[in-house]
Amino acid sequence: MNKRSLSLIFLFALIFSCKIDYSFTGASIAPDVKTFSIKTFQNFAPLANANLSQTFTEALKDVFISQTNLKLLPSGGDLLLEGSITDYSITPNAIQGDQTAATNRLTITVDVKFTNTKNEKQNFESSFSRFADYETNLNLTTIEDNLIKTINEQLTQDIFNRAVSNW
Repeated sequence: MNKRSLSLIFLFALIFSCKIDYSFTGASIAPDVKTFSIKTFQNFAPLANANLSQTFTEALKDVFISQTNLKLLPSGGDLLLEGSITDYSITPNAIQGDQTAATNRLTITVDVKFTNTKNEKQNFESSFSRFADYETNLNLTTIEDNLIKTINEQLTQDIFNRAVSNW
């Protein structure tokens, strides 16, 4: 055998002997982790959209389903995510010379408790916050669903990365 063949064999042996599965999403999930559960995130934020609890929870489930091979269970998963929505606020942003805001900022904050039943060292409790800006001349009720979708995509990806990308 030549050096190239031996190098390839060594590389494959090294890759397949690892105890962690790697994916193109950056997730590193131990092979003994097969399932996950996500409890509905309760909405404790005043003035929040009535559907926020459901849309956020479903968006978080979608991230785990689309970026892992884990099976979703109603409860008792190897990985468990739970928490609450703690802030939903609109603040003026980009104040102009005449002291009026050119844009407003919608901010959503969630508190998350992550439990890995297979590796307690990966457990965490943390707060995640993201925002989206919109022009003040737009009516929030007409764009709110799109803003929430954008913020949910960012929040859920942040939570996913913290939970399963052990960087």
